Amino acid sequence: MATVLLVRHGRTTANAAGILAGWSSGVDLDDTGRAQAQALASRLADVPVVALVSSPLTRCLQTSDLLLSSWPTLTTTECDDLGECRYGAWTGRPLSELAQEELWTTVQRQPSAATFPPSPEHRHESLREMSARAVDAVRRQDAAIEAEHGPGALWAAVSHGDVIKAVLADAAGTPLDLFQRFTVGPASLSVVRYTAERPYLLRVNDTGADLAGLVPPAPTSEDGTPGGPAGTAGVVGGGA
Repeated sequence: MATVLLVRHGRTTANAAGILAGWSSGVDLDDTGRAQAQALASRLADVPVVALVSSPLTRCLQTSDLLLSSWPTLTTTECDDLGECRYGAWTGRPLSELAQEELWTTVQRQPSAATFPPSPEHRHESLREMSARAVDAVRRQDAAIEAEHGPGALWAAVSHGDVIKAVLADAAGTPLDLFQRFTVGPASLSVVRYTAERPYLLRVNDTGADLAGLVPPAPTSEDGTPGGPAGTAGVVGGGA
């Protein structure tokens, strides 16, 4: 029963300009985004994360690099399936312009029916396809990390707003058509704990709360003294 810390990358130059970046190259964190990621790294300094997995896009890798200051023994593992939605011909266009298109209404009101238009430069997919690959990637990574590190393991995944919203909707048992109800801001932290019975949402869009509650308590023996079997104590979400 591992627990995943879902981190959205910090603010980018495209975010600041109101551009849908998608898989565009050369989209970096801006000064605000770097400060956001550094602040999150400081908050995570005492959280014993055992693995860091990231979208391969530059803005996520830059965020991951800043987070590694809290976990100097770790390296970043890239995972394409955590990458941004493939927006096809929408890639690189202003959001204000896209909001005038009919497809925008579908994206907002019935995301499960939205497929982005093809482009000779950028791959395209539907939001259903994005959701399926992202959810599968997180659950697959989570199972592998639990198998290697045991119950109670904490790991971090650095990804994108729509991707994280899809993972949260799945964990909440919410249809994809309602995933727009989730807010995932830049450098925010959302936390999901998977169990054999069901996932639990421990945090959503957290940008400032204390994180001490994410640290598993020391294992204890049956009489309550330290030294019991590792992983017997569950992770408790702070504020839950």
